[in-house]
Amino acid sequence: MDTSLKRTPLFAAHVESGARMVPFGGWEMPVQYTGIIEEHRTVRAAVGCFDVSHMGEFEVDGPGALAALQGLTTNDVAALETGQVQYSLFCYPHGGIVDDLTLYRLAPDRFMITVNAGNIAKDWEHVSERGAGVRWRNVSDDTGLIAVQGPKAEALVGRLADVDVARIGYYRFVHGKVAGAATLISRTGYTGEDGFELYVAASDTTRLWRALLEAGRADGVAPIGLGARDTLRLEMRYALYGNDIDDSTNPLEAGLGWVVKPAKGDFLGREAIERVRAVGPARRLVGLEMTERAVPRHGYPVMKDGAVTGVVTSGSYGPSVDRYIALAYVASGHAAIGTELGVEIRGQVKAARVVKTPFYPSRVKKG
Repeated sequence: MDTSLKRTPLFAAHVESGARMVPFGGWEMPVQYTGIIEEHRTVRAAVGCFDVSHMGEFEVDGPGALAALQGLTTNDVAALETGQVQYSLFCYPHGGIVDDLTLYRLAPDRFMITVNAGNIAKDWEHVSERGAGVRWRNVSDDTGLIAVQGPKAEALVGRLADVDVARIGYYRFVHGKVAGAATLISRTGYTGEDGFELYVAASDTTRLWRALLEAGRADGVAPIGLGARDTLRLEMRYALYGNDIDDSTNPLEAGLGWVVKPAKGDFLGREAIERVRAVGPARRLVGLEMTERAVPRHGYPVMKDGAVTGVVTSGSYGPSVDRYIALAYVASGHAAIGTELGVEIRGQVKAARVVKTPFYPSRVKKG
């Protein structure tokens, strides 16, 4: 047991359920309960509950909140209505990514930002130094977060909520109660399935977790660990900070140009990003399918005609597609769909091909 690791409010519940606990981003988290493939398939076929209380939450409010966020993030915050969510990035002046995030407009002059667990301290320093003139609060320790994902998620959350969750649009949220706990109910997720992320007070997290697992028994609900969370997001081509994006990554080469809005005006990193846009990225993040049976892993070299053309950033078996798949940065000249490449695995080059992503079709409810 590593006493330096933080624990979420659900730590005892995970241990009680027999979860295998591992270090992740400074936290002691469940990597699996019954098995990664079984948990992955539960989310695709039914519904799963994820403890994501390790994620960080910052609140910002005041008359200058919108302007501060416009200068700090790449997306256009002014386009957000109250009750709407936006995916965005923090960038450094050189264009590298500080973190990817979701941004919630709670009121005209009040917002919440959700950031990655391993980046909380870095992100807090970033916004504190550069987001002057508004009120910032780091509410991470006071906030619990449970993701409920899968085709039966709406029915499960709906049975416990005092609001009609079927009326919540994709990347929208409402305030209500779920199992009696005051909850920000957000139709968002990291799996490609329909579902919700439920923000509650840290003190209510265990009660909500137990209520969801009890109420979802007939639906086949199960607790899901970080292992299946990773394979689910990989099949969707969702970026993982520290693997697929980091401070050396320009958003355009990562395929995240859709959340960069230079027309809104100046923001941190804009000039550097636009320089890359003018000439085109030298490398691109692509999807790879192994055409030889082999498991591509983070850091493995990607080869073309006997020379290194890139590197694998994420790779695994994809249970929903029954293939070994990966994300990798490769030279832009080798990024076209259908390009035959290889991945060097323990000294042997195994055949791979650039394929269209996502590897598995999204089933989020956008209507």
